[in-house]
Amino acid sequence: MKRVLVALAVLLFSVPAMAQSEKLGVGDAVRVVVFQQPDLTTEARINDAGSIVMPLVGEVKIAGQSPGQAATRIATAYKEGKFLRNPQVSIARTTLRSQQVSVLGLVAKPGRYALDDKSFNVSDVIAAAGGIQPAGSETVTVLRKGKPTRVNILEKAFALQNGDTINVERAPVFYIYGEVARSGAYRLEEKMTVMQAIAAGGGITPRGSDRRMKLRRTGEGGKVIERDVSLHDVVKADDVIYVKEALF
Repeated sequence: MKRVLVALAVLLFSVPAMAQSEKLGVGDAVRVVVFQQPDLTTEARINDAGSIVMPLVGEVKIAGQSPGQAATRIATAYKEGKFLRNPQVSIARTTLRSQQVSVLGLVAKPGRYALDDKSFNVSDVIAAAGGIQPAGSETVTVLRKGKPTRVNILEKAFALQNGDTINVERAPVFYIYGEVARSGAYRLEEKMTVMQAIAAGGGITPRGSDRRMKLRRTGEGGKVIERDVSLHDVVKADDVIYVKEALF
């Protein structure tokens, strides 16, 4: 029987070093199994005090410990309480909730959100925050340890980490007025051309001309430069496009 117990102990605790080093935290859900004691099997979420409640021994603090260390602490509690002579305990984290990120800016519900243990994508966290508001940009800034990174929310290769802050900023816009159906400010899409910008404004009126257009752009030092523009020129943020009347 001792050989069986020893073999089982080796099996339970011979987990990869990385798994042993992953600390449990408040909000994590765990499954605790005590060998040959099915009545003691427990599924619980780590409370704000960093503890879970185990049958017979009550609260055991395990936050901040690796699963292996937490298993040893629970086994010690059963042994010192003289409930079990040689308890063999294993712990598996079933849900990760201790790792969180902050979502700020133009989302429906700014706040702190837990990273799901199955997905660390920006899009999933943005969805949990209610999605981006109409004026928000799909390219967000992720602040990690003081270093900003620009990330498109559809990018799957970028994995969020505990403590990251996602800031959803206002989407860049351009302005169009003159002989167009609907003058005003419009959302700027990536690599948008003047032709596409005019289409966003409802097209040129019968009085207007696509050969008489001006573009105003703020350059270095805040200097505004005005020049002629063609349909295939690329529009930049805060550009102002003016469509003039045709010459008859």
